Amino acid sequence: MVAAAVVAVVASSLVGAGPAGAQGAFPAPDEVVTSANVTHVANIPATAPLAGPSSTGTDLAFTGNYAIAGNYLGFTIYDISDPTHPAITSQVLCPGSQNDVSVSGDLLFLSTDSRRSDASCNSTSQNDGTKPYWEGMKVFDISDKRNPRYVTAVETACGSHTHTLVPGRNGKDVYLYVSSYSPSATLSKCKPPHDSISIIKVPLKNPASAAVVATPNLFPDGGNPGVPGTVDTGYVSTTSGCHDITAYPSKNLAAGACMGDGILMDISDREKPRVIHRVQDDLHFAFWHSATFNNAGTKVIFTDELGGGGAATCNPRIGQTRGADGVYDITGRGANRKLEFRSFYKISREQTDEENCVAHNGSLLPVPGRDIMVQAWYMGGVQVVDFTDSRAPKEIGFFERGPAADPDESGGVWSAYYYNGYIYASDLGKGFDVLRIDDPRTDPAKANRTTELNVQTQGTY
Repeated sequence: MVAAAVVAVVASSLVGAGPAGAQGAFPAPDEVVTSANVTHVANIPATAPLAGPSSTGTDLAFTGNYAIAGNYLGFTIYDISDPTHPAITSQVLCPGSQNDVSVSGDLLFLSTDSRRSDASCNSTSQNDGTKPYWEGMKVFDISDKRNPRYVTAVETACGSHTHTLVPGRNGKDVYLYVSSYSPSATLSKCKPPHDSISIIKVPLKNPASAAVVATPNLFPDGGNPGVPGTVDTGYVSTTSGCHDITAYPSKNLAAGACMGDGILMDISDREKPRVIHRVQDDLHFAFWHSATFNNAGTKVIFTDELGGGGAATCNPRIGQTRGADGVYDITGRGANRKLEFRSFYKISREQTDEENCVAHNGSLLPVPGRDIMVQAWYMGGVQVVDFTDSRAPKEIGFFERGPAADPDESGGVWSAYYYNGYIYASDLGKGFDVLRIDDPRTDPAKANRTTELNVQTQGTY
């Protein structure tokens, strides 16, 4: 294990002027502000039955002219054939956080990371972990987008906080790398230590036979033991599993964001992923949350979810190197590949102490020869960043709202992904947003068209 370097380089310049661009000037409650090159195209608020106090918008996946948005209460399929006028095609009430989503052909996969009375969509919460409960992965048939059909469910140890779809090498199967964490001696099916992931194999012609085929231990030494502290004083999460994994199947690589550790894996054997290299940064990183490769597979951006997504960390007190992105180059070859730290990146726009703001889910833009990423920052909004120069990432554009008008709203953008010319964002409280960026640096991406996108399954364009 090699510790990350502690050198920090922050480079950010606003494109266009607006209220959020001025130091000390904040947007009004719920006011939308953007850089000059970003347009807020559309918004669809959360609607029944996926609305109300228990509603939380989560991740996104795309297939054809449809976007699928997870929600703690289920999922929504949006028709985005006209991105300027998106419309709800169907909604499925199926409670169970986080309801992380991915798609493969006519199949939809849904993560459940909360103890439920059973595997059905009619289940109830079962908070007593000593009583019978279920959590894991659900599978739906979405060949009819207006009428999704429940197919099966697969139970996994400690549930499924997130999952990553990895195509099998024979074209007949897909694998789901299931990430989960936070074991407890009080839970009958999630006792410590939990240093593994679950791998589910799904035969595409018979998805009902999906099953766990492996539970590899990624941290035989137990991983990072953690460092106690607070958001203000600094802390490091104890590694007890992974939060999220991003795969680059054509390169047989995966990057894992695993609480106290960042890892690089060889996934040549889909059922036996092998850790090539591990990094820790106990000075800066609190919770390794997610990972994004560049198109060449020579870099990884790791995000740090300082404060668990509920704290105000985009302020001078926390600074620019905590709750930030960490940019790493992949050096060496084969089994000798290593993650080498290059810089930090964090939004330069200060947020109020009422706004939860920290690095969250993003995706690469398909711009040939450049490394450009769009990223969610909860109430910090959406950021577009050029990290072609690993040592000096630069802001290209942004979108954000002011503090929530409803003080009880846990808001902000959970995921912001680029798909076929537009940026789609899932907001915890505001619903589904569509954005457009018009900039010479990002315009080449508009020529790229794809028919399916799971952001945690990266490919070459």
